[in-house]
Amino acid sequence: MASSSCCGTKKQKLNNQSNNHVHQNGHGLSNGHTNGESSFTDSVASPDMCFFCFEVLYCELNNIEGPADPQFTNDAFPLFVTWKIGRDRRLRGCIGTFSAMHLHSGLREYAITSALKDSRFSPISRDEFPRLAVSVSILQGFEEARGYLDWVLGVHGIRIEFLNERGCKRTATFLPQVATEQGWDQTQTIDSLLRKGGFRAQITPEIRRSIKLTRYRSQEVHMSYNEYRELLERQSSYGKVQC
Repeated sequence: MASSSCCGTKKQKLNNQSNNHVHQNGHGLSNGHTNGESSFTDSVASPDMCFFCFEVLYCELNNIEGPADPQFTNDAFPLFVTWKIGRDRRLRGCIGTFSAMHLHSGLREYAITSALKDSRFSPISRDEFPRLAVSVSILQGFEEARGYLDWVLGVHGIRIEFLNERGCKRTATFLPQVATEQGWDQTQTIDSLLRKGGFRAQITPEIRRSIKLTRYRSQEVHMSYNEYRELLERQSSYGKVQC
């Protein structure tokens, strides 16, 4: 199954057009892809999803059988799992898919993939586990934009399709929080996304206007290791044990 990285490791200055922090994959879109404004009212993401990701990674790192299927919904959605580490929440892995996956198997797969197989980083180790935080992003409301600026900072994630300098079709994506975390405006975000997708030539207004942009929204939930441990202890008091 195709997967994609979603975000950067640190704040970037775009004047040197650096792209050391991202890599590129392409995907099809599914689940709620429309051509007009769509609602985003149904609540899907829940803290239990983050807890489940911690459980899956713990079992994987300790070579024990993974946890049973969780109780939250198993509907199918595109999704991303993001691991961060330390007090400064430094990115440690972020991979997901634009293909709709049933959430039980999708989160089980991408909790591990983002932690151990993000090519930008070494695999997360057992020693790092107590310093982690995890975020789950459930994607919905895909819409074709009317132009490369037809989206809202901090509200929409964006996926672009474009032709590189060799005429090859490429794609790249940022989740909604990336631009605001980096302090970028819309044009800076588009330029960074072009670089993420492998565009190496000069970025001109004509290049930006030629982009096909799809915007989407994301429901996000977050959990730190300490929050995970607190919830684990509460569950253990009711007879539940890890993995």
